[in-house]
Amino acid sequence: MGVFEHWPNRITALRFLGALGLFAIFAFEGNETATEIRHSRGILQLAFWTFIVVAASDVLDGWLARRGNHITAFGRIADPFVDKVLVIGAMVFLSVMPWSSRWFPAWVVVVILSREFLVTALRGYIESLGVKFPADWFGKVKMFTQCFAVGVVIGLHAFEFSPEAYAFWDKVGMVFVYATLITSVGSCVSYIVKTRQSFLESSS
Repeated sequence: MGVFEHWPNRITALRFLGALGLFAIFAFEGNETATEIRHSRGILQLAFWTFIVVAASDVLDGWLARRGNHITAFGRIADPFVDKVLVIGAMVFLSVMPWSSRWFPAWVVVVILSREFLVTALRGYIESLGVKFPADWFGKVKMFTQCFAVGVVIGLHAFEFSPEAYAFWDKVGMVFVYATLITSVGSCVSYIVKTRQSFLESSS
C-alpha cells in the first residue's frame, strides 16, 4: 500500500480527486451567464457540495493523522498542497466565469496566489536549515476565510434565495473575499517575520 496504507493519506488523495472534479464542473458549465445558471442550478449544487466536502474533509484528515499517529512526510507535503489546489484553483475559475467574476477580481486572486508562492518558498528555505515551519493561527484563519468566501459565492448561484436573502449573502460574500485578501497579506507578513527570526537564530 505504501503511502496509502493509512486513511489520512487516502483521504488526501481523494480530496485531490474531488478538487479536480470541481474544476471539471466549472470547465464545462462555467461559461454560462448568471441568467443561464439559474436554469441549471443542479450542476452548481453538485459543485457547491463537492467544494464543501473536500474543504471540510481536511479537518477529518488531520484528526485521523493525529489520532492514529500517522503523520507522514507525504501528508505534511500533500495536505497543504491539496488545500492550495482546491482553494486557489476555485478562485481562478471564479475570477473568470461570467456569473462569479464580480466577487473575485483578477487582481485579488493574483495577490493571493503570489502570497502562496512566497510562503511556500520561505517554508522550503527555513526547513532546509533544519527548522520547523508549521502553519500558524493567522494562516488557519486565512484558510477559513478563503473557503467561506468561495462557498458563499458558489452557493449564491447554486440555490434560490429571496431578494432580501440574496442581498444579505451578496454582502457577506464581498466581505469575506476582501477578508481573504487581508488575511492572506497579514499571514504573509507573519511568515516573513518568522523567517527573519529563524535566519537570525541560525546565523548566531
